Amino acid sequence: MTIEVKSNEEIVVMRESNRIVAEVLRILVKHIEPGMKTKEMDIIAEQELKKRGAESSFKGYRGYPATICVSINDQIVHGIPGNRVFKEGDIVSLDFGAKYKGFHGDAALTVPVGKVTPEAQRLLDTTRESLEVGIAAAKAGGRLGDISAAIEAYAESKGYSLVREYTGHGIGRKMHEEPQIPNSTQPPYGLPAGTGPVLKKGMTIALEPMLNIGDWHTKVAEDQWTVLTADGSLSAHFEHTIVIDDDHAEVLTKGTYD
Repeated sequence: MTIEVKSNEEIVVMRESNRIVAEVLRILVKHIEPGMKTKEMDIIAEQELKKRGAESSFKGYRGYPATICVSINDQIVHGIPGNRVFKEGDIVSLDFGAKYKGFHGDAALTVPVGKVTPEAQRLLDTTRESLEVGIAAAKAGGRLGDISAAIEAYAESKGYSLVREYTGHGIGRKMHEEPQIPNSTQPPYGLPAGTGPVLKKGMTIALEPMLNIGDWHTKVAEDQWTVLTADGSLSAHFEHTIVIDDDHAEVLTKGTYD
């Protein structure tokens, strides 16, 4: 496993690619309303990328047909925008990546459409908090498994399960680089605390916990992209791209939701 450590110059460019991601996601969130088709989000995302001189990290990646992933309710990730309409009470996960001057940025968040149930809002809040806990555990000298263990401990303490098959990842000149970053310590995908590669200053990684109200198992839709909860329960997804520093992590997609 080769894990890249970025130079200061490369991190400067990555700040720009990730700033673009955060800006576009903020714009998309402002447009979400009942009655809107998911494909309209894709059109807006593509237009905003062009304004900023950036490219989509997603469109064409392994054949993915859109600029953004839009996943609703029991859809966990990789939902393809189309004619589905947002409804009052839905929760919507937006996952978006941009390539700028040769480097990628990536982030995701889940937002309510209008008024949602207290159960749904608690899921959103806890997923966001799980990401923040994972970021706090990401520091030079630690182990990759420390991040996984922190996310898992927090999410499970609140009564949620974590998607195991889909993970965070390294990021830089490629959308997906080593290492994979599990959100769980459980086999066969997980990393217990104190295990895995040592975190080094200059590593750039994307953390993305996905929490389910029900079981952690997943299934893939007929489109061969959209991932859903196996039991039909609600799911939420938050992601930031970060760079490891000596005693903390810098959030490169800061401002996506805060």
